[in-house]
Amino acid sequence: MPYPHLLAPLTLGHITLRNRVVMGSMHTGLEERGDWDRVAAFYAARARGGAGLIVTGGMAPNVEGAVFPGAAGLFGDADIANHRRVTAQVQGEGGRIVMQILHAGRYAYGRECVSASAIRSPISPFTPRALDEAGIEKQIADMVTAALRAQEAGYDGVEVMGSEGYFLNQFLVRHVNRRTDRWGGAYENRMRLAVEVVRRIRAATGAGFLLVFRLSLIDLVPDGSTWDEVATLARAVQAAGADAINTGIGWHEARVPTIATSVPRAAFAHLTGRLRGQVGIPVIAANRINTPEVAEGILAAGLADLVGMARPLLADPDFVAKAAAGRAREIAPCIACNQACLDHTFSGKPATCLVNPQAGQELDLVYAPARQPRRIAVVGAGPAGMMAAAVAAERGHRVVLFEAANAIGGQLRLAAAVPGKEEFRGLIDWFATRLAVAGVDLRLGAAPTAEALRGYDEVVVATGVAPRAAGIAGQERALSYADVLRGAPVGARVAVIGAGGIGFDVAGFLVQGGESPALDAGLWRREWGVGDPATSAGGLAPPAPLAPARQVWLLQRKAERPGRGLGKTTGWIHRAALAAKGVRMLGGVSYDRITAEGLHIFREGKPELIEADSVVICAGQSERRELCIALDAAGVHHHVIGGAHVSRELDAKTAIDQGARLAALL
Repeated sequence: MPYPHLLAPLTLGHITLRNRVVMGSMHTGLEERGDWDRVAAFYAARARGGAGLIVTGGMAPNVEGAVFPGAAGLFGDADIANHRRVTAQVQGEGGRIVMQILHAGRYAYGRECVSASAIRSPISPFTPRALDEAGIEKQIADMVTAALRAQEAGYDGVEVMGSEGYFLNQFLVRHVNRRTDRWGGAYENRMRLAVEVVRRIRAATGAGFLLVFRLSLIDLVPDGSTWDEVATLARAVQAAGADAINTGIGWHEARVPTIATSVPRAAFAHLTGRLRGQVGIPVIAANRINTPEVAEGILAAGLADLVGMARPLLADPDFVAKAAAGRAREIAPCIACNQACLDHTFSGKPATCLVNPQAGQELDLVYAPARQPRRIAVVGAGPAGMMAAAVAAERGHRVVLFEAANAIGGQLRLAAAVPGKEEFRGLIDWFATRLAVAGVDLRLGAAPTAEALRGYDEVVVATGVAPRAAGIAGQERALSYADVLRGAPVGARVAVIGAGGIGFDVAGFLVQGGESPALDAGLWRREWGVGDPATSAGGLAPPAPLAPARQVWLLQRKAERPGRGLGKTTGWIHRAALAAKGVRMLGGVSYDRITAEGLHIFREGKPELIEADSVVICAGQSERRELCIALDAAGVHHHVIGGAHVSRELDAKTAIDQGARLAALL
């Protein structure tokens, strides 16, 4: 059997899971929209795909604990009835599901937020109200009530969120808890609330109801928990009635990335292994585990009893089924980009997935068998073209995919060259597998003419983009971002024109020397200052980034902080990484000319010379529309997707989504 540890059953509490895969909690935004058919379809698809245990997105126990006003919870009979639809469908597919009880504490985005002390979080504008004894009792009672309602709604259990800097975590650490009563001070007092919540839920729900506690292994904030405190709490919640411990990493306000693509795979699994030896209940490893090989390795090494994977099951609901069938190469990879999941969530939009546009759209974006198979030509094997070709072929069409280069991938190949974006290599490999399995006729080194395409029933143009010129005198001396990422020689001092996503990627590429930290967990921990919670509270250490390979200036015309338009949940990571490498980031720049001496600019109306050996232009892209013009002239009907359609604000998420939606309709 492939992956014998991952696919082995496990008895957890009073239920037996069919394997060791736990779908971790994700906030999808579907519940808030009241479309419970979509909610049920989303979770049922993951159960059908083989997940052993599913944890829902966080459900608020009361109004003050809601992550944002109007956030979902189980507040009455109507909610219970809606949740019954979810549990019935999941269990009907052979799955098990627990509801996460999430009290946000001072992370709640509302004026009613409460916490251990009246200390505002740096990621919230609201100062919480410090709870008194009656207020604490109310929070405990509300969480118990939420568990009882979950039981009535048919859930197999609940997960109590005690990690990531949320309410219970706030009581645990001196970073937030400044109390001097029986809920503060010594650790036995600070952990009292978490233990009492577990004890009371167990007493109320009985022994047959699964109770998971999510515990922070490493807070990554000043005055966070020590390792002795982490282990003490774990043993205490076990004694209070928890059936399993799910591990959480880092607070949301921590200035250390924990789940972005630049974080090495399984970077924190060693801490789960350390905890496993100190408790007698199963422990779940989590964070940046995205392939069956990585998961199997963690379990085989004895670092955990189960493996939590949230976004990987967003990317592919059939993750487990494909692994069990020996089809691991067909698993759509989570590249940890956050673009369509977390960035959507924090922007108030429903979560989906860059790699899998059907995620959260299971009832709306359907790849139904074609009523009448047709001959389809797709020109361009970048993300949009590959997705369109694969989906169309899977629906039964006969598809030819033309690519002028000698390899597929398009802009994805450039992204994969950037340190910290190595996961894009796996995305390209997956597309290659998917195209082959679907039976797409792939023709590399081929650029068909309009006349050659006349005989197809449908023509899809996905010819992508070309780097845009900057319109600066002397720009013939400069390199494009594509030149650089393809390996063109670059000097020791570099000026990068354009501080959008591509500019940041190129700057990161230029300053990185030697091994990428994303591929070396030890190096990554040193660069970001991740220490050992056994020796430093919260697990923080002084960052020790390697010296930059080059001196780099990153420039933009807009008179604002460079990087402001980057991803909502990852932009700060890119800015911090470049700052640690000494990159000078300047806004409000006017470009004069490029000479042998470097880049001449105006800043605040004054001329300056940036003495650079190389200048790299990252001034955006323009559509490759030559084929469209020829097709129009020849009277050949065609569809245009991806960068060839609109290059402005182009990203892989948009390109893949366009390819999927067009192919679903052909």
